[in-house]
Parts: sequence; structure tokens; C-alpha cells
Amino acid sequence: MRLENKTAVITGAGSGFGEGMALRFAEEGAKVVVSDINGDAAKRVADDIIAKGGQAIADVTDVTDAAQVQAMTDNSLKNYGSLDILVNNAGMPQRNAPMLETDEATFQKIYDVNVKSIFFTTKSVVPVMQEQKGGNILNIASTAALSPRPGLVWYNSSKGAVVTMTKAMAVELAPQQIRVNALCPVIAMTGMTVEFMGGEDTPEIREKFQSTIPLGRMNTPRDLANAALYLTSDEASFITGVAMEVDGGRCI
Repeated sequence: MRLENKTAVITGAGSGFGEGMALRFAEEGAKVVVSDINGDAAKRVADDIIAKGGQAIADVTDVTDAAQVQAMTDNSLKNYGSLDILVNNAGMPQRNAPMLETDEATFQKIYDVNVKSIFFTTKSVVPVMQEQKGGNILNIASTAALSPRPGLVWYNSSKGAVVTMTKAMAVELAPQQIRVNALCPVIAMTGMTVEFMGGEDTPEIREKFQSTIPLGRMNTPRDLANAALYLTSDEASFITGVAMEVDGGRCI
């Protein structure tokens, strides 16, 4: 098993990409802290993992609240005694619309969830990894950071910040054997997708998005989970500071 005896905290793990990673990590032996702002969703995923013979606990955390993020870290240590992998997956979408139509509250929420949350988790988790003399942080960015679509300016820029933070963190933390990488997924059918589509899901709109992906289909949670598994496993022990595209060729 590729993550045996590892403890993984995954934010936004109650659905979508986060759920996919939680299930995949558990399959490979990880003890998973299924963290989500939605407690019922977190419990459902944790119960699913346990029913399949894995180890998991549900954790309710609003990643925009520093005290709750610290409680998430403490919860991991209390239950499993370590924190080896952190996946910053919790994210806030933006409805596709001209940039001038976004109000300040929406802009602030996008940056609080997508950017400031990583500041909070880093402040909370990195000292633990430093004491353990190693660890692994995976930030979920987006192809929007590398090849932006119009109508998503503030979301694009928030994910660009995630990529830059990833590279800066990787350089600073490398001497302490803490690896930091990012994944840049293309659109998938998750709870956020309709927002990206402008609030409407039709076969025509789906085709419009899929037509920009050379492999001819959308991403899936399993696609992203397999890439996440590689980067957080010892197989990638010499890889840090990358922003890997999981996009079917979208950014070519």
C-alpha cells in the first residue's frame, strides 16, 4: 500500500475532488481526516471509507476560520498521532460572468476560501511537519491558473496565487524535507461545475467545455485522485514545487 501508516488531512473532502481523494487515499492505506464545512457530507464519506475497511474520521471545519483550522490539526493529532499529508482542496467557485459584475463580497469570499485558507492551514500544519522532520502538502489549483477562461477573472487569479504559493513554499520548506506540490485540474462534474458554466447546465454548454479538452471528456474525481496519490506517495519523493496539469491536454 502506497500510503500505509500515513495520516492525510483533506479539506473539502465531503464531495467532488476531495471525496475522490479521500476514498483513493484510504484504499492505499492512509488514515484519512475527512474535513468539510458540511458535517453530514464529511460523515458520509468517512462512513463509506470505514465500511470498505479503511480508517477515517469526519471533521467539520470552515477553512476561512483560523481557530477551526487549528482544531482540525489538533483533531488529526488526537486521533492518529501524526499529520503526514495535507491536501488543501476546499475551494470557492465563481459564476461565469464579466469581471465587472462580481461584487466585493463575492471577490472576498473567493480569496478567503481559495487563498487565505492555505495561509491558515500552513500556519497550523507546517510546525507539526517540522517537528516530525518531514511532510507533504498538496494544493489544488486549476487550469484556470495556467490557461484562464474569460468570465472567471477573480477565480483565475485566486488559483494563480495558489500556484505561486506552492512554488514559494516548496523552496522554503525543502530543507526541512517538506514537499509542496499543486494539481491543476480541468473542469469536472462536481458541485461547482454549474457555477463555472454560468449557472446553467445543458448538453450544449457541456460540449462547449469538452471541445477545449483534447482527450474529449471532462475530468473525474478519480483522475485527480490518482495524480494526488502519486505526488503524495514516496514514489514522488524527489518532486517538489510542481503544478501538475490533470487536464486531458487542455493547457497544451
